[in-house]
Amino acid sequence: MKKNYLLLTLFLLNTSVACSQKENYPPIEDFNKDSFSLEKIIDDIEIPWGLSFTGIDSFLVTDKKGILYHVSEGKKSIVEGTPDITLSRQGGLLDVAVDLNFDNNNKIFLTASITSSDTGSNTALYSAILSNNKLSDLRLLYKALPDSTEERHFGGSILVTQEFVFFTIGDRGNRDVNPQSVSLDGGKVYRLNLDGSIPDSNPFYNVDSSKKAIWSYGHRNPQGIIKVTRNVGVNDYEIWIHEHGPRGGDEINIIKYPKKDEDPLKDRNYGWPKATYGINYSGSEITKNKKLEGVIDPFYYWIPSIAPSGMAIVNSDKYPNWNESLLVGSLSFRYLERLEFDENGITKREKLFPRIGRVRDVNISPDGFVFISVEGEGIFKVLPN
Repeated sequence: MKKNYLLLTLFLLNTSVACSQKENYPPIEDFNKDSFSLEKIIDDIEIPWGLSFTGIDSFLVTDKKGILYHVSEGKKSIVEGTPDITLSRQGGLLDVAVDLNFDNNNKIFLTASITSSDTGSNTALYSAILSNNKLSDLRLLYKALPDSTEERHFGGSILVTQEFVFFTIGDRGNRDVNPQSVSLDGGKVYRLNLDGSIPDSNPFYNVDSSKKAIWSYGHRNPQGIIKVTRNVGVNDYEIWIHEHGPRGGDEINIIKYPKKDEDPLKDRNYGWPKATYGINYSGSEITKNKKLEGVIDPFYYWIPSIAPSGMAIVNSDKYPNWNESLLVGSLSFRYLERLEFDENGITKREKLFPRIGRVRDVNISPDGFVFISVEGEGIFKVLPN
């Protein structure tokens, strides 16, 4: 009788966890596989973490183990002069982003896990000048402190605009301390001037004891970041990020440009771990709060988690049916996801290239083609048939 009772209890617990992780709306749809094909541009890159274009037929791609490649006309070359990294489970050479004025200044940005102590590492942002497949004038623009022996949640995504460089740092596995403290690094989106200085217009610039570079806080592990100008005004924009949740609760968050009289402690807090749609990997509860006063609700959340990686917004005549769609890679389910949205949220989800592999990054070439990087497979160009 005791054995039967135990089995019934375990069944009910598992059923409760499964129900709490039921897929949220809208359900994902399959795509018409006859409409698109993939052209492999380059292979033999173990974990192609970040990708950024230097021209129509050339781009930079990082391999997490510490190699930066320059790919031009289908041939890859190793770029010399990259920073020393601390390679770990989720750490290494992370993202790369090309300055919007690259044709004139050859400037690029890199993120990596590095150490400045005897133990552990943390996320750093660099700038450098690329010429003849060599980096020069390598500058450390920002280094998160302190180092941590945790080998997870480095963040590391970069977005470059005409004036600023935005980048992300995950909570570094210290969820109960870092994300909700503006005096500590980790669990944040940051904004710097292109030279690495901190803009005095940053929302936390005049907040006592804060990290002045913070753009928003209360994040878990953001690994996708884009600029969106749709419906936000000609001279304004929003920063959209996605971030890994725990078990369930991956999120898309919209970070608006600061309002004149906003309270950054309230208007820049995205909730982790005080509010989440996710649960612990064990199935136990993190918090009862899915929504909470004083924190920003996610624009969208995934249940179950897809482990989002890389993000782009399509605005290209090459894919007229995809215009203003979001493209997000899935590490867990090994596909590229396309999401349509309006002002109220996500209206459609589509699964592209199922089982292709762990899609690590997605980007749009200068001539409007979608490129994706897949772990252990290489870089692919998406071609409409």
